[in-house]
Amino acid sequence: MPRPLRNPLACLHARLALLRAPLALLHTIACALVMACMLQMAAPAPARADSGDINAAARSVVRVVIVMRDASGYDVIGHGTGFAVTPTLIVTNAHVLAPLMEDGNLRLGVVPAQGRTGYFARIVRVSNNVDLALIELTENASLPVSTLYTGRVEDGADVFAVGYPANVDEALGQGLNGLVSPQAPVKSRGQVSGGRSSSQFDTILHTAPIGAGNSGGPLLDACGRVVGVNSFGTISDNGSDSEFYFAVSMRELAPFLRKAGVAAHTNALPCQSLSEFDADERTRQLRDAAALQSRTEAAAVELRLRAERASRRAELEALDQRETLVGLAGLMLVLMVLGAVGGMHFYDREEREQGTACAIFAVLCFVGILAAWFSRPTVAEIEERSAAAERAAMAETPEKLPTDSLIDKGHFLCRFKPERSRVTVSATRDVPLNWSPVGCVDERTQYGSANGAWSRIEMAEGEQTISVKRYDPQVRTLSVDRYLVDLSTMEAVRKARKLYQAPACGAGQDAAMQLGEDQQAIRALLPKMPNERLVYGCEPAPRSKEPADQDQ
Repeated sequence: MPRPLRNPLACLHARLALLRAPLALLHTIACALVMACMLQMAAPAPARADSGDINAAARSVVRVVIVMRDASGYDVIGHGTGFAVTPTLIVTNAHVLAPLMEDGNLRLGVVPAQGRTGYFARIVRVSNNVDLALIELTENASLPVSTLYTGRVEDGADVFAVGYPANVDEALGQGLNGLVSPQAPVKSRGQVSGGRSSSQFDTILHTAPIGAGNSGGPLLDACGRVVGVNSFGTISDNGSDSEFYFAVSMRELAPFLRKAGVAAHTNALPCQSLSEFDADERTRQLRDAAALQSRTEAAAVELRLRAERASRRAELEALDQRETLVGLAGLMLVLMVLGAVGGMHFYDREEREQGTACAIFAVLCFVGILAAWFSRPTVAEIEERSAAAERAAMAETPEKLPTDSLIDKGHFLCRFKPERSRVTVSATRDVPLNWSPVGCVDERTQYGSANGAWSRIEMAEGEQTISVKRYDPQVRTLSVDRYLVDLSTMEAVRKARKLYQAPACGAGQDAAMQLGEDQQAIRALLPKMPNERLVYGCEPAPRSKEPADQDQ
């Protein structure tokens, strides 16, 4: 146990005594260390996964009912739970379907967690030795699909049982109508306990309460992924249920589905909450901002040095030119004097032709002197040349200096970044992107502009999934927030979407801003946190790349 924190006043006095004695300094350091340790111990534990993941996974959970038809209609004689692994295929326990094996007059039904009605189904495969069964809807219907977690399930990990326990139905006084009407399943929470398995088949021992009726329902991890199929619980000495339960593990479920030819959606990434991802992202942004600032400052220093060198070089060149012209003028002055003396000498000797030639030579030298003297750079001209060279160097942006040149039109390949993403059900393939500075993607999809960001809200046809895509051209980052919503939210979003018309590509800044404003109505209907966040880093790609998949 850590030692209790000292009186804060004592620490304050120690800080004040820092100027009086070295021992006070040591005391202050000790107080600071104790404070740091206490704060670290008092820091909150890592955030658990968001409850929205469990609610999203519950959409794929169904009540499996065994019904008998008589003269008065249908009567439910037994029920359990199942979960969809494809839009029409459902996993449950084999023992839930046992009555059907004994009586051919019974029928199998499936009642989803949401909607308006249930559906009839048929048995596809039964494996009694691992207590698993696969059934299929026989009517035109589609269910949200579960994701199976194929990674290691750690001892002590949080797990959630989702299903339809009969004791809850009895407590609520639900009759036949309640059993065959869509309703949300019951969720309970526990932990993986000891990692022990039954002797019949590989199971997960856990403490998430289940009862009769939960059989065949999923055992979920904190991210809403199926880690097992709830099958049975232990029985205490007095015959009542106890606090330990067993779920058929993925080591049994995965081969069962493979033998049935079912390609279920799987995921093996570690489970981490979006709050943790947001904290990591803020840390990364601060780190990147600091690195960018450092690079910017270094580039600015380099640019200043380059400008100073250019200015000095221009000044030296101008001074060299001035000295050369002054020297040339001095040389021609000497030659002019010699020419004049020579001319007078020849005239004295009455050698007129030679005297005239010397006179002409002296005149030419004089003209040259004037030309050289007046063409030499003045002090003001030297200063102007130096300043002009400095301005020209400052105008040339070095490669290391960050600029806005990334905001351009081009074809990019956006590569998935797992370290910055939270994924539970989606594919993570790389995404080609053709971006235009006016917010047009792939020359057909206009993004909305709001608060300096480009975004587009999309809904996959036939799915209860809403994607909010954002692209930041300054850092070439594409992010996709995916919301796995219930049926009522999906219907409300579709209704809100019909209230506005997205503009065509290149309709202008006003149209893009209007789209951004229209999309706010949909954002208000979405849950506070998305279920997934997929982040991509985009780099220039050849134009031969295919257009981006808008349903990603």
